[in-house]
Amino acid sequence: MSAPAFSDNTSAHAADQHRCLAEAYDPITRARLLQAGVGGGWRCLEVGAGNGSVASWLAERVGPGGWVLATDLNPRHLVTRPRLSVLRHDIRHDPLPEAAFDLVHARQVLPLLPERIPVLHRMIGALRPGGLLQLDDLDIGYGPALLTPDRRGAQLYQRFLAAKAEAMAATGGDGCWGSRAAEAMRAAGLVEVDPVPHLTQWHPGSPGVRLQINHTHRLRELLLAAGMTEQDLTELRALLTHPGFRAASPVFYSVQGRRP
Repeated sequence: MSAPAFSDNTSAHAADQHRCLAEAYDPITRARLLQAGVGGGWRCLEVGAGNGSVASWLAERVGPGGWVLATDLNPRHLVTRPRLSVLRHDIRHDPLPEAAFDLVHARQVLPLLPERIPVLHRMIGALRPGGLLQLDDLDIGYGPALLTPDRRGAQLYQRFLAAKAEAMAATGGDGCWGSRAAEAMRAAGLVEVDPVPHLTQWHPGSPGVRLQINHTHRLRELLLAAGMTEQDLTELRALLTHPGFRAASPVFYSVQGRRP
């Protein structure tokens, strides 16, 4: 089965998207994993690994006695290295080893999947008892423009956010999943569930704003289907590079829980 259109990894704009995501969120992801004690000898599974920035970092952390498996529907952006294996894998359907990993990590994977709850259970099943699941996911229900050159700019940005949410929902995604992940993890039987929210300011040139510009290209067809026009997208790109633009980021939730 192919990937949902919202998460297409074959687009010419996918590599740029991975870079922006890594720049914006790798520091948060790594800090939480360090706090959890990820280190020598750990066996780790990175689901939907993208460009492998987190998986490569994990491969350094686990040392000679550890191992990292990075999976993706289309692992074209992943490269094997010592202690890092790459697997073409559909987390919705393909088998995973049972109780095999000390850590399972996924970032912005479950929000894009209609099958997110069954997939959550599959990832938990891959954890050994006491193993750690970390989900790093956005809630795009918040993220308003804070400053624009004029009122039209604010309205255009709001329409863009609404069109993205509509496009995500049309492909079976849940744009608000980030704020729901902790409860879903607890309901799935995990213990010590700990959600930590993160929010920052976005400005022209920041990874988050560059990611938004990327979306005007990568999600073009979906945004047009949701009611935006080519002129809207052209004006939006100009707005996102205007020195007077400021926005709040969506809330990024880093949620950890352990398998009993």
